[in-house]
Amino acid sequence: MRYSQMLIPTTKETPAEAEVVSHQLLLRGGFIRKLTSGLYTYLPLGLAAMQKVESIVREEMNRAGAQELLMPMVQPADLWQESGRWKKYGPELLRFKDRHERDYCLGPTHEEVVTDIARRELHSYRQLPMNLYQIQTKFRDEIRPRFGLMRGREFVMKDAYSFDVSDEEAGKSYQKMYEAYTRIFKRCGLEFRPVEADSGTIGGSFSHEFMVLADTGEDTLVICKSCDYAANVEKAKVVPGNTEPTDQALQECVKVETPGMKKVDRVADFLGVTPKEVIKTMIYLADGEPVAVLVRGDREVQSVKLKNLLHAADVELAEDDAVWKLTKLPVGYIGPVAIPIKLIADQEVMQMVNAVAGACEKGHHLTGVNPGRDFTPAMTGDLRQITVEDPCPLCGGTLELTEGIEVGHIFKLGTNYSQALAATFQDKEGCQQPFVMGCYGIGVSRVVAAAIEQNHDKNGIVFPLPLAPVQIIVLNLSLKNEETTAAAEKLYMDLQAAGLDVLYDDRDERPGSKFKDADLLGIPYRVTVGKTWEKEGLVELRLRRSGDTSTIAYDQAAVEIAAMVRAEMQSTEKVDL
Repeated sequence: MRYSQMLIPTTKETPAEAEVVSHQLLLRGGFIRKLTSGLYTYLPLGLAAMQKVESIVREEMNRAGAQELLMPMVQPADLWQESGRWKKYGPELLRFKDRHERDYCLGPTHEEVVTDIARRELHSYRQLPMNLYQIQTKFRDEIRPRFGLMRGREFVMKDAYSFDVSDEEAGKSYQKMYEAYTRIFKRCGLEFRPVEADSGTIGGSFSHEFMVLADTGEDTLVICKSCDYAANVEKAKVVPGNTEPTDQALQECVKVETPGMKKVDRVADFLGVTPKEVIKTMIYLADGEPVAVLVRGDREVQSVKLKNLLHAADVELAEDDAVWKLTKLPVGYIGPVAIPIKLIADQEVMQMVNAVAGACEKGHHLTGVNPGRDFTPAMTGDLRQITVEDPCPLCGGTLELTEGIEVGHIFKLGTNYSQALAATFQDKEGCQQPFVMGCYGIGVSRVVAAAIEQNHDKNGIVFPLPLAPVQIIVLNLSLKNEETTAAAEKLYMDLQAAGLDVLYDDRDERPGSKFKDADLLGIPYRVTVGKTWEKEGLVELRLRRSGDTSTIAYDQAAVEIAAMVRAEMQSTEKVDL
């Protein structure tokens, strides 16, 4: 590839629209260009980087026994209506009608389509297990697309689906994918962690997210310093505290005036207690119905845990106006005693003794409130956000919170989709059984962005070699010198002949501009042919990641550099689990 003939529109200025590093550098380096909100064109280097990810994904998926196919992006509504997701999925599902007024959608995922394939083509246990995957464009109509490739509306995804005869066999398929994903992200050169996660709109009983660790991540991860426990904060389990009965005498429940005291801290100060002794009551809408949720005054409700406990499709904190309209209760003074709506309590609240809570009367709170005696929740469970003060749920060790970018997600789906779509096979006894399914996704385009978030410096991208769209850039610093140009051309051709991805910077630009562009693009190996070659017959080799510079005899340069690149690539391909 000759730089002068390629579309690599680099810019010096950081685009105002770009908030995170990957978005800034992908735009500045000419990897992508925005078409409209959440939609991007992949320019040649951007596409090349994504194809590097695809190549690793294909190799490891094939190695794990999966088979590649390609399903339509446009999907008929009747399949989604069969599964029950046509209405449940939400506004992210872009629905439309064709010329015959039939309903369709742009596929955000392909559970329905692949299950339809299975029910048509897989009839016997002898055909199982089966794992089918594709690498394809998806569309999700995000309400606020942001961060470039991190959260666009259109993106490239690898999605795979396994079909098994039993839960036990499905567990084996799940483990194969877990190991395949571990190899994929190690080969990509990324620092990552698999974490327990919520299954979200996909459904299923169990899932893991694969998170690239980065300060700009959208997800908060909980990681134990002493063992392998790791979970998304939405899923992280809170270990119940001391559950032994207390010998503390129960006080009488007394109503006290607390004029203007709506916040927990102010109420606690006014009554001479700590926030830990206050029951905080919050009104949520669960599938449109109000519920009162109780947590300790110094805690926060984890809405995903609440949604899962209630088996709701959607939960959201009610606005103040909605609270009054739905419950006729004064915001800031709501409490659990004699409340007229469904009561849900965090497990920690049930251990509180002589607590303070709202009196459901403006300007008043109750003291001496005790669960079991003064109120009885309809449901209790782990509802609160975990903190670093909580012990690890596995080993009791110290936890830490860090940020991560989700690049992969694997699910145990069970029979959710096969039962809904009547997808069955004949077992050994001749009976029809629903397929036990798994689902496994990788955000291919997101991997590129995540790699940049984790690998950059003040000068630009620092691509891991396996993901670099170009492995080597050859700089000709003396274009007007025919001998130097001939030497640079030959080195470029020799490196290409060695099977390497090489970019030859043959532009008539100042050396400083060429150096800056090479750094911005994140190319791992930079070879310079210039004055050193003219005077001493040497070329300069610079490693982008370390900044180390050395000189190599021109006659040996192609062989030595090719050997270095091959050795580094081979080291990334040898993955131990």
